[in-house]
Amino acid sequence: MAKFVLAGKTDCPYYAKAELLADTLQQCLPDFKIHKISILPDEWKEWLGATCEKNNWKHEGSPLVWRELVEQGGKGMLLGGFNDFLEHCQDYYGITSDMTTNVMLSVAAENLEAKMNLIKEEQHRASLIQPLHVWITGALNPTCQVLIPSLLSPEVFPNVSAISLRLLDLEGNEEQLQSLRLEIEELAISMLHQGEEVKKKKVKVISERYKEYGQLIDATAKETVKVIVSGDSFLNLRCSLLVDSARSIDSHQFIAAAAQLENEAKAVLGKKMRMRPSDITDVIVWGNISGTFYIDLQRAKVFNHDGPITGPAFFSQPLLSIFPDRKWLETDFQHLVRRRRLAVTSKTGQAAATSAANGILTVLKAWNGAKLVFSLVSKCDCFGVILGHYSLPDGIVFSVPLTFTDGKWSVVSELTVENELKYRLELSASELQQVKLNQ
Repeated sequence: MAKFVLAGKTDCPYYAKAELLADTLQQCLPDFKIHKISILPDEWKEWLGATCEKNNWKHEGSPLVWRELVEQGGKGMLLGGFNDFLEHCQDYYGITSDMTTNVMLSVAAENLEAKMNLIKEEQHRASLIQPLHVWITGALNPTCQVLIPSLLSPEVFPNVSAISLRLLDLEGNEEQLQSLRLEIEELAISMLHQGEEVKKKKVKVISERYKEYGQLIDATAKETVKVIVSGDSFLNLRCSLLVDSARSIDSHQFIAAAAQLENEAKAVLGKKMRMRPSDITDVIVWGNISGTFYIDLQRAKVFNHDGPITGPAFFSQPLLSIFPDRKWLETDFQHLVRRRRLAVTSKTGQAAATSAANGILTVLKAWNGAKLVFSLVSKCDCFGVILGHYSLPDGIVFSVPLTFTDGKWSVVSELTVENELKYRLELSASELQQVKLNQ
């Protein structure tokens, strides 16, 4: 498979021309894959310098094109600029570009506008997070130990998107304070504003641990080993570290289970629709399981629905055809799924673990012959799929819908990638790439 990376300034007409040429190649050639990197004009020089220094390249101007040599175990091979890319396409594929200057300039302007709109949307999204500040001081008695984790439950502050909790001069022994700290981190990793330094330290600890696990797998496991990653925090990153560290094992053999999130989404839908969660199937989870994810219901089906159209037990209907409130599905539903895991854990401490165990069992059944369709996390390099005009970037692990047949998985490709889903995929991909850079 030919894997190319195309990077350029968002306002560069030659980047626009190379971009459309690459799109043509992807449509014509099933084994051609392109990953695009759009850089703002005022950031391009610094980005280009850092990239060339990292790879020991010499290049000036926009665009920059290189070929990934992941399958051969080497670093990227510099191809050059637009003329080099065009010549390569003509020589190897017999395809060229006849785009006029006016069209080039028009597409370049559209690229810049789209990039600026994306940045504005991200900034607006971040501005909506207004944490509630809670300060607690006093003796660390049993009441306080129960109260503090409970404050982080969404049911206590249902209209608050985030909580900033500060503990001032708490009186207690070191063991009590350590126990409380661990409990708060476990329950509220997604809601507490802990700061970048704390997050980086956690990522560093996880990186060291899972690189070691991957090396152990690489040294001792058979090539047919199957590895399932489960849990709550940094799920995609942990799976990625294992894949990168166990180079002798096919990356198809590593999977992280998103079934826990699927089950939580079904529970929210079941409550809203007054039906059993088990009667809802084919819910898709895209993206970063422990961060920015998106619940996609375009393939979701419901059984035993109490409505004007009914049938036998095997009769199903598309969920979107019988659920009229699309606005709720795009807003409240997505937020409720994000908060459900925290609420369940804070109540029982066990239900989340049970859900995770059921997710692992589901994967094992599929890997051992059951024919199923559900969301799993694996390395993007394995997917070999173009979702509309959006190519998932290589080098990260991503949750996508997979189907299992005879113990082998493949990506479900009959999907519609509309603007909202594409935007969510870009957010998740960007987030995962940033996490990987910080490891």
